[in-house]
Amino acid sequence: MKMRSTDVSAVLEAILFSSNHPLKVRELQQATDVDRNGIEGALEKLRETLDGRGVMLMRHRDEVHLATRPEYAAAVRRALRPEVSGRLSQAAYETLAIVAYQQPVSRARVEEVRGVNCESVLSNLELRDLIVEVGRGSGPGQPKLYGTTMRFLQVMGLESLDHLPTPSDGAELVERAKG
Repeated sequence: MKMRSTDVSAVLEAILFSSNHPLKVRELQQATDVDRNGIEGALEKLRETLDGRGVMLMRHRDEVHLATRPEYAAAVRRALRPEVSGRLSQAAYETLAIVAYQQPVSRARVEEVRGVNCESVLSNLELRDLIVEVGRGSGPGQPKLYGTTMRFLQVMGLESLDHLPTPSDGAELVERAKG
């Protein structure tokens, strides 16, 4: 028996709600026995259904996650009292912004934009799972190329990279993340 798109959407919602980590579209296909187009349609329907609700569907490349909307995060934090991870430094936010807007980007390019050595800042962002190596450059030594992660979207309260503010609105994003 073939599932209707509303049923697929509800099944995906249940799976994503129950998962404590992002899932790949392929994993959702395998769990539901629905083809990629069916999953994509059901995800779009779910995203629309969740509009204006307390949670949102987050999408980063081929990963999907259900998360609290940023405007409700403070109340959720107070209710759940999760362990507090250290705040990011101004240098970390600047570096993260460069990676987010120019990804995939090499350390040399980040340092060119910031004008200072960024090796330790990039390492710290990698340890916090905000950035990850997404490939290798074609230049001498094939330098690492960095990109953002699903965790980046969660911390910044973005549904996807398409929702990055224009660079002139970047200060608002940093303030929201410091929240």
